[in-house]
Amino acid sequence: MTAAFEDAHAGSAVLAGLTEEPWRDVPAEEARWMRPRLPDLLGVMVAGVLRHVPEYDRPGDAAYWRVAEAAVAQAMEHFVQMIADPDTSWKEVYQVFFDVGYGEAVEGRSLEHLQNAMRVGSRIAWRHLAVEAERLGRPRALITLLAEANFAYLDALASAAAHGYARAREKAAGEREQRRGRLLSLLLSDPPAPPEVAREQSALAGWPLPRRLAVIVLRPRPGSGGEGPAGLPPSLLSGLDHGRPCLVMPDPDGPGRIEELAATLAGWTGAIGPSVPVEEAGTSLLWARRALDLAPAATRRGAAGARGGRNRRGGVLVRAEEHLPGLLLRAGGSLAAIVASRRLAPLEEAGPRQGLRLAVTLLECMKHGFNATGAAEALCVHPQTVRYRLAQLHAMFDFDFEDPEIRLELMLLLHTWIQRRGG
Repeated sequence: MTAAFEDAHAGSAVLAGLTEEPWRDVPAEEARWMRPRLPDLLGVMVAGVLRHVPEYDRPGDAAYWRVAEAAVAQAMEHFVQMIADPDTSWKEVYQVFFDVGYGEAVEGRSLEHLQNAMRVGSRIAWRHLAVEAERLGRPRALITLLAEANFAYLDALASAAAHGYARAREKAAGEREQRRGRLLSLLLSDPPAPPEVAREQSALAGWPLPRRLAVIVLRPRPGSGGEGPAGLPPSLLSGLDHGRPCLVMPDPDGPGRIEELAATLAGWTGAIGPSVPVEEAGTSLLWARRALDLAPAATRRGAAGARGGRNRRGGVLVRAEEHLPGLLLRAGGSLAAIVASRRLAPLEEAGPRQGLRLAVTLLECMKHGFNATGAAEALCVHPQTVRYRLAQLHAMFDFDFEDPEIRLELMLLLHTWIQRRGG
């Protein structure tokens, strides 16, 4: 025993500061009386952990008991060996407790339970070693230093376990994201994936297949690197569609679902396809893509007031279902333009300003069931003005545009004709 432990003033020197490896300050010969006592201490430590940490008490699970004993035995043997030789490798014991932490995460237990179990084990070990040190008449300063070494050693093992736990969680999160991405690809594939394949991938991804869903396509933002919005709820599948952020929303018809999504997408502009059964997700994606082209125009026209549009702090979401005429015309725009130029030739002959005025009047009259008062309110003119223009239009065309059978076609053609002339 060194003279430092015989001098009462040495205790103050030991307590004056902490070292990162306090076991280096313990004389190596102290390991001799510790090692023979480890076998008896092992069973007491394991039993104490199982008694004081109920989450680890598994009656009848011999395999778990053996794993716990092996980990505790290796830790205690390594602790004593560190005193005998402070340069002993940490590699094996670090790997053991890294694996313990990893396994706890895989089995879904809390890291708090593991840390509690390690603290209980460390306290039991220290209590027995302290009693034995006093029985052998070891100086109080040495006992204090052994306590410091015990606590520092516990911190090192807890760190190894925490790293293993974090690694397992990271790996699980990465695998889950990959599986969710694979599921999104399957749902949006053309042709659709077989139902049994989608169900299997859904189970792996932990994302239950809903009865109905809607696909959202977002306009990429400069500087985002193609990444979508952050902080999205886990109920949404997210990925990319031709370089654009893409989301799949389950059960979009629920009350307030679209408004909640718009609030989440603060600062983003996007389009949401129609609500469809799971096997028709590709159809929802198709119309979301096409509706996204309407987003700037729809915003100027007041998408803020539309259902699922902009809220005060949210994003802009154009709903494909609310822009049916525009989408249909875009899908067959060239044909619509050709037919419009022929069917609406009298408007061309009326001149640019007069033709556009008459076209807009006719469209509003159709929307209002040829009620002159309603159309006049929309146009901000006198009802008599609307009646006068209608008389002009009846004289210009050689067909009855009030005939219900041709009204739908004519409304679509008027949309095309007006848009192409800047109306």
